[in-house]
Amino acid sequence: MDFKSEMTGHYIRVVALIALMLGLADAWRLLGVASGDQSPLTLLGPTGFTYLAIFCVARLFSAVGLWIKASWGAVLLVGSTGLELGLYLAGSRDVQMSAIGFAVRVILLVSILVIVLLTFKLGRDRNQD
Repeated sequence: MDFKSEMTGHYIRVVALIALMLGLADAWRLLGVASGDQSPLTLLGPTGFTYLAIFCVARLFSAVGLWIKASWGAVLLVGSTGLELGLYLAGSRDVQMSAIGFAVRVILLVSILVIVLLTFKLGRDRNQD
């Protein structure tokens, strides 16, 4: 995947910023900033806390990868977001999110898949010329 083209450059950076904000929001939940007196570990449970920590770190790393336009950032973002949405849709009690959080994750997943498809199409068109 060649993310170096100017057409996808700005789009990738916007997706990277969204992934960064979502990762920071997850870190906010992990630190228990909005949970009051209750510990995030007891609020989420041990498995939920672990899932959230893994998805948080993966999303932050993928945001950095997308910002520097590395293909591993897109792969990491698709893998972690797809797995998180899959667990949530399968009914796992350990993965908790609001309706807005679910919508942002779906938009993030769709947007990165659009970037990947456009990159493959542009690369194929360039190779044919």
